[in-house]
Amino acid sequence: MDIEDWRKKIDELDRKLVELISERARAAVEIGKLKRDTSLPIYEPDRERVVFQNVQEANRGPLAGRDLVRIYERIIDVMRNVQKEEIVTKAEESIGDGEEKQVPRFRSE
Repeated sequence: MDIEDWRKKIDELDRKLVELISERARAAVEIGKLKRDTSLPIYEPDRERVVFQNVQEANRGPLAGRDLVRIYERIIDVMRNVQKEEIVTKAEESIGDGEEKQVPRFRSE
């Protein structure tokens, strides 16, 4: 394969990654709803450690495990923000409906 073929391959893989990341975000939104409804914290360091362990165990290279974890740290950070937005948006909508509610505060670290 020449460079253009490899670039086409990368473009195809990027499209697949976008779909998978979007699917992961949809799952994160649903988890955020459950956390909101049960008052669970957004930040769960034990769960994040499990995710990092899972991706490292699934890794067959050529990325080093530490590099894969760095990528997942960023993905999880973005997903955590998606969950926060879900919780705050719904709380603000409730307040806008005339209900006197406090916006939930969650630890974001």
